[in-house]
Amino acid sequence: MVIGAGLFGAASYLPTYLQMVDGVSATESGLLMLPMTAGIVGASVIAGQLISHTGRYKAYPILGCALSATGMWLLSRLDAETPRLHYGIWTAVLGAGIGMVMPVLILAVQNSVRPADLGTATSANNYFRQIGGSVSAAVFGTFLAGRLSDALAHHLPRRADDRLPDPESLTPQLVHALPPGLRDGYIGAYADAMPRIFLHLVPVLALGLVIALFLKEKPLVSHHVSVTDPDTEPGSTSIPQARAPHTAGVPVCGSVQHHDGTVVPRAALTLIDVTGQQTGRGASGEDGRYALATPGPGSYVLIATAGGHQPQAVSVTVGERPVELDIVLGGAGNLVGSVVTADGTPVRDAGVTLTNVHGEVVATTRSGRDGGYVITGLVAGEYTLAASAPAFRPAALPVIVQAARETRRDIELAGGAVLRGTVRAGGGRPVEDARVTLLDVAGNVVDTLTTGPDGMFRFIDLSSGEYTVIAAGYPPVATVLQVAGGGRTERDLQLGHED
Repeated sequence: MVIGAGLFGAASYLPTYLQMVDGVSATESGLLMLPMTAGIVGASVIAGQLISHTGRYKAYPILGCALSATGMWLLSRLDAETPRLHYGIWTAVLGAGIGMVMPVLILAVQNSVRPADLGTATSANNYFRQIGGSVSAAVFGTFLAGRLSDALAHHLPRRADDRLPDPESLTPQLVHALPPGLRDGYIGAYADAMPRIFLHLVPVLALGLVIALFLKEKPLVSHHVSVTDPDTEPGSTSIPQARAPHTAGVPVCGSVQHHDGTVVPRAALTLIDVTGQQTGRGASGEDGRYALATPGPGSYVLIATAGGHQPQAVSVTVGERPVELDIVLGGAGNLVGSVVTADGTPVRDAGVTLTNVHGEVVATTRSGRDGGYVITGLVAGEYTLAASAPAFRPAALPVIVQAARETRRDIELAGGAVLRGTVRAGGGRPVEDARVTLLDVAGNVVDTLTTGPDGMFRFIDLSSGEYTVIAAGYPPVATVLQVAGGGRTERDLQLGHED
C-alpha cells in the first residue's frame, strides 16, 4: 500500500507538472518520465540477479524505500527553473527505489505461501497496492486543490476575474495560450503548489522503510512461476526468482550451525526416506543455509556431515508447507585420562567403557602400560565412564565431554581382596569338580565355583571381613577365615573322604 501510494502519487502529478510549468506536450511529458521508468526496470533486474545468487531479499525493500523517500524529497524542490538534467536524475532515483521494492515484495509474498495459494497471494498483493495508489491520488489530490487555490489567489493579477478561463475547461494548452500576465500567474501557482505534494509523500515512504525492517526473510523456494507484476503502470517488470538446490516437492530448509550459533558452511546434507532410499542431497552455503526438496508429505531422515564435526541425523515430518529445521553439529571431542589405584599406581590393561545417557555403549578401550586411555570422535554431551580390572573393584563416574575439546578424567580403582587355594583329597591329590561356595558373615552366598583339573579355586574383588568357604566332600569341609581388603589370602581345603 505504501509503495503504491508513492508510485501513483509520482505518476499522477509529474506529467501534469511538466505540462503546466514547462509547457511540454503530453508526448514529451511521457518521454520525460523515461528516467523514472528506466530506474524501475534497471533496479528490479539488478536486484533480481543479486537475489538469484545470494538467496536473500530483505535488504532490497529497505534500501528501496530509503531511495524512494530521497527521490521524492528531491522532487519536492522542483521549480520553474530546474534543469532537465536534475529532473531526470531525481526521477531516476525515485524509480530505482520503487524498482527495488515492488517486484521484490511480490517475490516475498509468493515465497511465503503454498503453491496452491500463489494466485490468491499475488492478487492480494496487487489489490493492496492499487488501494494505496487510489487513496494516495484522492488524498493528495485534495491537498493539491487546496494549495492551488491559495497559490492562484496569490499569483494571478488582481481584477482579472473577468479574463480567467472556466476552471472546468482549464488545460495546459489553454494556460500557455493566455496573455503573459495570466500565463505566468498560472505557471507560478502550479510551480509553487505541486512540489509540496511530493514533500507530503516523503513521510509515507519513510513509513514504508520502517515497515520493511520487520519483513521476515524466508529461504527461497521455486514454484516454477514467473514473478511478474501484471499492472500496466510504470515499473511493471519481472525479476528471476532464486532457486533452491532442488526445485520439486515440499522443501526442507534451515541452517547448519554450531552449539554457539555460528554457522557451518559447506556441510553435506543427505535426505533419505523410511526405506533408506536417498531422496535429496545438497550442501549448506557460506551463510550456513540449506534447502532440500522432498517428493511429498511423509517422514524422512536428514543427515548432516562436515569436516571436523560429528555427523548428525534428525527425523523430519513433512506436510504441505515448507519445513524450517536447523541442525546443530558438534565438533568431535576427545576423552583422555588414566586408570590408577588410590596411591597413584597405574593399572595396565584395564577395560574402559563409555556409555551415553540412554545406557548405550559408545566406545570401549583398554588402558596402556602407563594406565592411560584415549577415546576420540565423541559428540558433546553427558556420559558415564566405567573401568574394571582383575583384582580391582569396578568404578563408574559421570563425565561431560565438550565439543572440539579434550576432556581429561582419571579413574581410581580400589583393590579388592583375593581368596585362592586348592581342594585336596588324602595324600594331597587335587580334587577336580569339587564345588566351592563362599559365604559372608551373615550367611549370604557371595560366589560359587567348580574346581578344574588342578583343584584350584579363586574368589576376587572381596571386601575385607570374615568369610566361610565350603568345599563339597564326604562330609563337606567348612572353614572360617579372615580376609584383608586389597590383600591376597591363600587357603587349601582338605576333603575328609579318600575317594
